[in-house]
Amino acid sequence: MLTRRHTLKLAAAGLAAAAAPAFAQDWKAKYPEIVFAIIPAENASGVVERYTPFVNYLAKELGTKVTLRIANDYAAIIEGQRAGNIHIGMYGPASFARARMTGAKVDAFAIETNLDGTKGYHSVFYVKKDSPYQKVEDLKGKNLGLVDPNSTSGNNVPRFVLNQMKIEPETFFSKVVYTGSHENAIIALQQGTVDMAANWWNDEQESNLQRMARKNMVKADDFRIIYKSEQIVNSPMAYLSDMPEELKAKIRDAVLNLATKDKVAFDKIYEGKQGPLVAVDNKAYDPIIELNKFVDELRKKKSS
Repeated sequence: MLTRRHTLKLAAAGLAAAAAPAFAQDWKAKYPEIVFAIIPAENASGVVERYTPFVNYLAKELGTKVTLRIANDYAAIIEGQRAGNIHIGMYGPASFARARMTGAKVDAFAIETNLDGTKGYHSVFYVKKDSPYQKVEDLKGKNLGLVDPNSTSGNNVPRFVLNQMKIEPETFFSKVVYTGSHENAIIALQQGTVDMAANWWNDEQESNLQRMARKNMVKADDFRIIYKSEQIVNSPMAYLSDMPEELKAKIRDAVLNLATKDKVAFDKIYEGKQGPLVAVDNKAYDPIIELNKFVDELRKKKSS
């Protein structure tokens, strides 16, 4: 026989059971679509091909629509996250640091790794293989190709190392050209628009140049490196800080397990040339904020 007390207890249990799934669905009502955006490291069709399987995987794991957006430039992804229109961003280190410096409420949660387990890459200066240039100082009066003002390996590190060489780019070179993407920088070098180009480089097996060569856009042997920087912390993936914890946990779990849960999607991005994404936090990018501040000071001195 059910007493009033038992009835109330059962009713309370029923309410709790009903509330649990409702609570779990709360974020889906607020976020019917998750936007994943990426900086333009290569041409748009290349990004779509590389990341579509990942976006499909993420949609399946989250149980909601995920849309891929390719930012027109590095600043666009920063602005998109600051406005809350981009929920997850794949950044370069300097653009992520810039997002934090300009008030975007974002948190890094995953970082790319190399096959040897390290979490860094390099900025390099390329010249054409058959050019006479052996060191940066040989290019006085020539044209320099950079990538984007918010690119780590394509602008900030190059400006930092040039400053160490006592080289002021805008006066030392005949022209400094922002090409818009790492691929465009190589194409500008290939076509003779610039005589030296900044780019990213992991190791002999993986770099933007190697990726372009695998797509038959260029021949890697047509270029050579005349300068390689110290290692830079690898690129992060970041989500909006104020999203529900349950949603962020689901995103983290999906991304950090991508290499094992959907190896095909993972390999489409990295072509077997990089290790799995692993956990990271904002502190890893504090040195990049300092690098950005240094480059900002250089700009102020130049314009004053």
